[in-house]
Amino acid sequence: MHHIPNRAYRVEKDLLGEKQVPAEAYYGIHTARAIENFAVSAKPVNPYMIQAMAVVKKAAAMTHHKLGQLPPEIADAIIAACDEILAGSLEDQFVVDAFQGGAGTSTNMNVNEVVANRAIEMLGGQKGNYEVVHPLHHVNYCQSTNDVYPTALRIAAINLLRPLSDAFAALQEALQEKENEFADVIKLGRTQLMDALPMMAGQTFGAYAKAIARDRWRLYKVEERLRQVNIGGTAIGTGINAPPEYIFTMTDVLQELTGLGIARSEFPMDITQNMDVFVEVSGLLKAAAVNVMKIANDLRLLASGPAGGVGELILPPVQAGSSIMPGKVNPVIPEMVNQVAMRVIANDASITHAAMSGQLELNAFGPLITEALLESLEMMTKAIALFEHQCVREIGINEKQCKQYVDRSSALATALVYHIGYDRASEIAKKAQKEQKTIRQVLMDEEIMTEEKIEQILNPYQVTKPGIPGGD
Repeated sequence: MHHIPNRAYRVEKDLLGEKQVPAEAYYGIHTARAIENFAVSAKPVNPYMIQAMAVVKKAAAMTHHKLGQLPPEIADAIIAACDEILAGSLEDQFVVDAFQGGAGTSTNMNVNEVVANRAIEMLGGQKGNYEVVHPLHHVNYCQSTNDVYPTALRIAAINLLRPLSDAFAALQEALQEKENEFADVIKLGRTQLMDALPMMAGQTFGAYAKAIARDRWRLYKVEERLRQVNIGGTAIGTGINAPPEYIFTMTDVLQELTGLGIARSEFPMDITQNMDVFVEVSGLLKAAAVNVMKIANDLRLLASGPAGGVGELILPPVQAGSSIMPGKVNPVIPEMVNQVAMRVIANDASITHAAMSGQLELNAFGPLITEALLESLEMMTKAIALFEHQCVREIGINEKQCKQYVDRSSALATALVYHIGYDRASEIAKKAQKEQKTIRQVLMDEEIMTEEKIEQILNPYQVTKPGIPGGD
């Protein structure tokens, strides 16, 4: 009986020796080792990063083709393989864990091997026959993980920043619409959760819109710092093994492929080792998360009850709220937004620690920065869009409840200070609370001033804007 060899695997070699790789896999030996070495989270590298890596590999092949540095058929096959990845193919071949050692080398090699093996197939060869197209000699030619990876991360981050800025613009617009819609609805302001001065409900949303406008602008502007790349710097930024014509052409090609204002750094060593730009982006994301979380919490509070709480706002019902309490509806969209904000803030701490842990000419913790930053950008974009569509645009208001709170509170006593003094106004406020009357009723009962003057002083449009209510 003859032994039939197992054809489910192919054997590849590297500096550590031989290893079996699944025969049908487009990845190779380096990826196979990384699968074993980094089996920690079951989370693959973010797809936006893989796409950005494919753009860099395509740009390199186009540059080599243009400069005659690779045989045209090999460059064309690499370009075609990258195009397939950019079209969404071969996603299941990018299998390295997001939390990997090696400063992103395993991600770079995973992409190199997949591109090489697909290019080999296109040229009529068998996967693993790297004499046809080699992952390093051809796909990674004139490159290092240390210039490819930071460049790709910048491209991925910009590609996610733009839709996030747009999402904040739409949220700002939705808040401004509510500012106008509720412009004539008086409600009670609150400080430290206690009754404060009256205000217009529209003013509440106007303040929110201002905060979101700042976030929108900051996120839009920070792209400028992400545009400088170190491609061509190779291992530590000195540019060894990367001819000058390759470096300059590569930047031009990347601009063409991405449509982004990619610029070559004047000092690639800086970009290779320093990750502060990602801390800056993450810090602005954290600031945005803080604003969004504050707004979401306010909406939950103002809509609470409604019978046993504040009940001023009416949030749109999006799903049943309880498996045991019929009719209960919960503020699930603001709660989701809160949790995304918490995650973004936690990711910011990870990015901060990873960035400051770089040593000398390289930061080994780029993979954590990549995972945390791209997750934050992606989640925030989706959460903000849902917040806008599923919540803010459909918010209603209980005008009757708002007016009752204003009338029952002692807040309007503040409007009397200019006319009767602080002490007398305090007495009236105390009397109103004790006898459960409105400020207006006490003023009328004690005949402190004419009804006309009372109405003038307590006019909602007088007490919700600068100046002396009822002043001459």
